[in-house]
Amino acid sequence: MLEGILIGLEAAFSIKNLLLVVAGCLIGTFIGMLPGLGPMSIIAIMIPIAITLGDPAAALILLAGVYYGAIFGGSTSSILLNAPGVAGTVASSFDGYPMARKGQAGKALTIAAVSSFAGGMMGVILLMIFAPALSSLALLFHSAEYFALMVVGLSAIAAFAGTGQVAKALMMTVLGLILATVGEGALFNMPRFTLGMMDLQSGISFITLAMAMFALPEALFLVLNPARGSGGDGGPNKITGLRFSRAEGRAMLPVIGRQSVQGFFVGVLPGAGATLASFLGYAVERNIAKGEDQAEFGHGSVKGLAAPETANNAACTGSFVPLLTLGIPGSGTTAILLGALIALNVTPGPRLMTDTPEVFWAVIISMFIGNFVLLILNLPLIPYIAKILAIPRNYLIPFILFFTLMGAYIGQNNATELLMLVGLGVLASIFRFADYPLAPLLIGFILGRMLEDNFARSMQLYRGMDFIWERPMTLGLLVLAAILIVLPSYRARRAKARAKGVADGD
Repeated sequence: MLEGILIGLEAAFSIKNLLLVVAGCLIGTFIGMLPGLGPMSIIAIMIPIAITLGDPAAALILLAGVYYGAIFGGSTSSILLNAPGVAGTVASSFDGYPMARKGQAGKALTIAAVSSFAGGMMGVILLMIFAPALSSLALLFHSAEYFALMVVGLSAIAAFAGTGQVAKALMMTVLGLILATVGEGALFNMPRFTLGMMDLQSGISFITLAMAMFALPEALFLVLNPARGSGGDGGPNKITGLRFSRAEGRAMLPVIGRQSVQGFFVGVLPGAGATLASFLGYAVERNIAKGEDQAEFGHGSVKGLAAPETANNAACTGSFVPLLTLGIPGSGTTAILLGALIALNVTPGPRLMTDTPEVFWAVIISMFIGNFVLLILNLPLIPYIAKILAIPRNYLIPFILFFTLMGAYIGQNNATELLMLVGLGVLASIFRFADYPLAPLLIGFILGRMLEDNFARSMQLYRGMDFIWERPMTLGLLVLAAILIVLPSYRARRAKARAKGVADGD
């Protein structure tokens, strides 16, 4: 390992590779800031450039820099505009955007930057130490375990439901699962619920749905409520400061520690990735919070922002474990990275660390450098980025609408996406007026396809539901999901009983 690290240091600290790390981080950060333009599209565009470099280590350093740079910068549009363009940063908008609306946009961006840096650094350390062992662990997960893991993810909906909203959250999750069934299914390669439209054969685009759920309703609310965009409720136009207090820092520390580890291990599992890690991170922290801390989630909680930001960056690093040690892509982005490696005549797998250690260790060391570069790049820019919210409302609304429409169109290069965006946006606005939480719908949609695919595969392999009983890990994960669903209701009932007892005692 020490020999590998020395080889990696020599490769990563060459002038060319240092410049490529900086270039990748810069490109990724600015692409990530734009709603709808995630890492997949820009990495796909940059593969020909990377291949022309000739050196596999240099090419992967550049593409990896773009990847975690996009995840690092992706929280900006979520926090400032409530327009998450990357699935991994959706959970960041739940508390980041309320903070921005209170005039704390600068502080929210600082918390996001520090949490992302901490999660990324912890992820790299864990990657260095545990990569070989974790590749064996990832192989223990089969379709049955992935199905159970998706159920655990869906059980987090209780964390996104406000007081007395569990039934509403459940309904929205079911609606998300229904939307995920549009297009070709896992069991039969036949289009479902497409209404005869060829454009729906591949399903509804995540980008379109995310923009419709968050960005379009926000633009409508800005039109209907002028005070919302002009500082009437705390002043998003008044950027009060960029720093968080010592007390807030102390509150964030255990959250960052827990979610760095949890996010990394979720990222190691192929197919789980930054999205599931961020939702689980948010749900876990909300569930273990008590009293006023828990009530603050969804209204500008420091912990509620730090948790998903830490988890998604740690998971982003963790996703390199199955990619480099097993040759298994854990997400669409890492699948593109796998294609780039194969094009460069590098075969990812168990022998990568011994056959081409300069590639494996150079990428890991470059992640250390990249995280420092991202922090140095982002912190000085925060005061200027935060001023987006100081744009007058009559300019801000077209700005949001332009990036929303552009993000949806570029994602599929299809005009039908714009019609779907508007239709789903109107539906989302009605739900918001009726006080239905939108986050569970998006969770159901994101996890629905993976849930169906793995369930169908498990049913085929075991010829029925026997996989639940025959695989102890699957049963354990399903029991955990049941606990996560029941525990919040039990705690709420217990708190009511305690409050009633105090009232009776008075």
